[in-house]
Amino acid sequence: MRYIHSNCSDYSVCCIHSHYTIYTPKIIMTAEEYYKKGNEYRQRGDWQMAINNYIQAIQLDPQSPAVEAKQMLDDILNFYHKDYYNP
Repeated sequence: MRYIHSNCSDYSVCCIHSHYTIYTPKIIMTAEEYYKKGNEYRQRGDWQMAINNYIQAIQLDPQSPAVEAKQMLDDILNFYHKDYYNP
């Protein structure tokens, strides 16, 4: 695998090793988009992915409604699945 090193810019040639690299742009989502994606996962029953998306939303916006949504899922999981976080 070839990587773009942290001190390289987004060019197609890596400046350290002089080889071609594949640049994959990172998808940037807003806190609201992460919250909505979390809701979609929650509705499908994929609670771990829902929590992951809520955490991303909270990191971007600590006032996001994802805070309450994550707390709700944490409460449910702690009640029903005590070992969900520690399989």
